[in-house]
Amino acid sequence: MDNKYLKISVLTLVPFLLIAIFSIAKVFSDEIRLNPILLNFGVVQITWYAFLICIGMLLATLIGESRAKKEKVNIDEFYSLVIFGIIFGVIGARLYYVLFNLDYFLADPIHIFFIFEGGLAIHGGILGGILSTFVFLKVKKNSTIKFLQATDFFTLVVPLAQAIGRWGNFFNYEAYGKPTSLPWKMYIPLENRFFDFRNFEYYHPTFLYESFFNLLLFIFLLWYVDNKRKSFGEITFLYMIFYFSFRSILEMLRLDNLMLGDYRINVIMSILIAIFSLFMFFKMKKSFKGGKSN
Repeated sequence: MDNKYLKISVLTLVPFLLIAIFSIAKVFSDEIRLNPILLNFGVVQITWYAFLICIGMLLATLIGESRAKKEKVNIDEFYSLVIFGIIFGVIGARLYYVLFNLDYFLADPIHIFFIFEGGLAIHGGILGGILSTFVFLKVKKNSTIKFLQATDFFTLVVPLAQAIGRWGNFFNYEAYGKPTSLPWKMYIPLENRFFDFRNFEYYHPTFLYESFFNLLLFIFLLWYVDNKRKSFGEITFLYMIFYFSFRSILEMLRLDNLMLGDYRINVIMSILIAIFSLFMFFKMKKSFKGGKSN
């Protein structure tokens, strides 16, 4: 692994270690109660969730830029892709969430725009980011970046952004799983519990499971891109395979599922994406005959 990437990876562990050492155990046992607001300026409030999301995106972008320079692409084009990816990633994440909560939002459409209240879905975010990349590169003439090269930049670093951003759920007491008595159970205040589970105090910290998994996935992909990748697109499909396979399992634990009738739509979507990506990855490896493919 490139030493520069390794140093950046180690640095990203610092906030996790600080939180782990000083607060997790006490928060999980309810000895410390968290405040989701980081800074309060009266009319304007900055939440831990927003702050951590921004930190995650910033670090991911910087590492992505380092990778782009190594592959000798136009950095202005790279940052254009980043901007469009973030904008349409957020739009896609919101539209996906709204689509599967349509009755609620049709009754009060103005709340579609209230993303500060929560309601972003990673499945829609990933699809929105990939679609914006495809459209941008189709419109852009003589681009120095190929489509699957661009999606590799994106999917290489997005697990890091996810790993950091998930700690916003920690401060919000959200994205937790079913009740549990395991040693690492997390106390959820009554006001943050789902009504049907209001009599249970301790739950699976599924945000924590996902954060650690994404951090490991990021480190693995960082190693793979320098040591094993033969063609553009491999990082993209590996991310899809591992993340969405894991997510399909995690969704079975979580209580805040998006539903389509009686079915957990994120489980179905995760399995379909993982299977498609597995097929594409092995097809790509089989057809590779040397050099980098588009």
